[in-house]
Amino acid sequence: MIQKLPKTCGIALLASALLLSAGCSSSKNNSANTANDSTGSDTSPITFSFFGADANPNWNKMQDDVGKEITAKTGVTLNAEFDVGNGGGDRISLMAASGDFPDIIYAKGELGKLVDAGAIIDLTDLIDKYAPHLKKVMSKDMNRMKYSNENQAIYSIPTNTGVDQQYFDVTGGFEVQLRVLKELGYPEIKTVQQFESVLKEYVAKHPTTDGQPTIPLLLNADGWKSMITVTNQAAATTGGAGDGEYYVVPETYQTMLHYKRPEEKDYFRWLNHMYNGGLLDKDSFVEKDDQYKSKISSGRVLGLTSVEWEYGDAENALKSAGKDGYSYGHFPVTMGEQYKDTLQAIGVDGYGISITTACKDPVRAIKFIDWLSSDEGQVLRNWGVEGKQYNIENGVRVIPDEIRNQKVNDSANFGKHTGIDLYTIFGVRYGDGVKDSTGNYYTTNFPEQIIASYSDAEKEALAAYKATTWKDLFPAEDEFPVKEWGALYNMQVPTDGDYQVIYQKTQDIVHKRIPEAILSSPADFDKIYDAFLDELNKVGAEKMEKEYTELVKARVSLFTGKDIK
Repeated sequence: MIQKLPKTCGIALLASALLLSAGCSSSKNNSANTANDSTGSDTSPITFSFFGADANPNWNKMQDDVGKEITAKTGVTLNAEFDVGNGGGDRISLMAASGDFPDIIYAKGELGKLVDAGAIIDLTDLIDKYAPHLKKVMSKDMNRMKYSNENQAIYSIPTNTGVDQQYFDVTGGFEVQLRVLKELGYPEIKTVQQFESVLKEYVAKHPTTDGQPTIPLLLNADGWKSMITVTNQAAATTGGAGDGEYYVVPETYQTMLHYKRPEEKDYFRWLNHMYNGGLLDKDSFVEKDDQYKSKISSGRVLGLTSVEWEYGDAENALKSAGKDGYSYGHFPVTMGEQYKDTLQAIGVDGYGISITTACKDPVRAIKFIDWLSSDEGQVLRNWGVEGKQYNIENGVRVIPDEIRNQKVNDSANFGKHTGIDLYTIFGVRYGDGVKDSTGNYYTTNFPEQIIASYSDAEKEALAAYKATTWKDLFPAEDEFPVKEWGALYNMQVPTDGDYQVIYQKTQDIVHKRIPEAILSSPADFDKIYDAFLDELNKVGAEKMEKEYTELVKARVSLFTGKDIK
C-alpha cells in the first residue's frame, strides 16, 4: 500500500484503496539521510511508485534498453501506473480525498488538487542541495517553476517542454493524405476553402477506398480529445495563440472563452457546412477514440484537423503496412488569408513531475530526477544506448539506417523495446536544436534527422511544395513573440470557490452545444450558436473570465517581473 497521510492532515479516508503499487522501498535505510552527496552516486537498489496522468501504452516496466541503463546508473526502478482515461482527473481526485499517493507523480493539470490536499513536497531546498544538473538546465527559468505569486514554492518540475526549444518541423495543423496531394498535383492549401476543395475533388473521383466508403474529413470528439480536433481549431484558424479554452488579448491580458470571438463562429459555421455537404463524417460526434483510429488506419480518411500524437498510432499502422502514401502532410490552414497559423513559443513551462509526502526518501527521488536531467541522462533518454540505437563516428552521434527505419515504421514496438522517448517526463531537458559540450544535439529532432526520417512519399510531396520540412509551409516562428504567460494549460486555477463550478458548467455546455450547432441545419446554426453564448454567460462565464484574467496577469508578473495592473 502507498503511505497514507494521517487523519490530522484533515483528509478524509475512502474505503476503497487505489490500485497503485508499493511506496518507496530499498534494501538499505530509506531515510532522506541515505544519500550523502549531491551527485547521485548512491546506486543502492530502490523502488519508487509512480503515477502518470498520461497514457503510456508502450511502458515495459523498465525492461527496455534505456530503462535497464537508468536502473544501472541510479539504482532506481519505477513501479509505474499510467492513466488511460481523462488525463488523471478521476484518479487524482480520489488520491486527494483518500490520502493515498505514489512517491512520484506526473499530475498534469490536476496538480492543484494535490497541493491543496497537502500531498506535494516543496522542492526548492531539495533542488538547491541535490540537483546541480537540474539547476544548470533551468538556470534562466527558475521563476517559471514557482507555483504562483502568492505561493512561490516549487511543487512541480516542468518536464513537458524543453529549454531553448527550436522547432524544425510541425506535427499539427490540417492534414491531407499524401496520395491525395499527389493525384491532384500538389495544390495550394492555405484556407479552409482550399482544404475543402481538395477533399471534395478527390472523394468525387474515389468514392471508395479498398472497397469501403472514402471519408473526406474525420474528427475525434471522444471526451477531451474534442478540444484537439474540434474546438481548438476554431482559435488556430483565426489567429488564436492556442491558450486552451481561453483567448488572451496580448496588449491587456484580458481573457475570454475563445468561443466568444466572432471570427470563431465562422469556423464552426464552416464545419456545419462540411457536415451538411456530406464531407464531414456523420459519426464524428458519437464514435469512441478506438473507432476513430480504426477508420484512419483503414486508409480511407483523406483529411484530419489534429496533431500527430493524437492520431499517430493509426498512421503508424499504415506505414507498417507499406502504405506511406496514406499518411499525412501538414498545412497551416486558416479561415482566410488575413490570419496566420500562430506558431508561438511558450518558453519553459508545462506539465511536470512532483514528489509527494508519501515518499520516504525524497533525496534519492530528486537525485534520480537530477541524473536524468544531466547530459548523460538526456542523451540516454533521447538517443538510447550507444552501440545499440546509435554509434559515434568521428565524434558525431549517428543513427544507423536500420534503427531509423524501425523508429519510423514500427514506432510502438521500437519504443517498447528501446525505451527511447518513454522517459521524457522524468527530468528537465534541453529542447530541439540545443547542442551539448561535444557539439552534438541533445535530441534527435534536428533537420538532418528529420529529413532522413521522412518516407519517400513525404519527400516527394515536400519537394513539390519547394520545402524541406512541413514547417517551411508555416509562418516563421520569429514572427511571433514568446508568450509572456507561458502555457496556460499548466496554470493552476482555484480548486475551491465558484471557479471550478462555473468552469465545469461551461465545459458541459461546450460539449453539448458545439456538436449541436455543427450538426444542425444551416438555417438553425446562428440561433443555436447565439443561444450557446448566452448560456455560457448565464452560468457565470463572465465572472470566471474576470478571475482568470487576474490569474494571467499575476503569472505574467511572476514570469517577467513586470508590474501588471
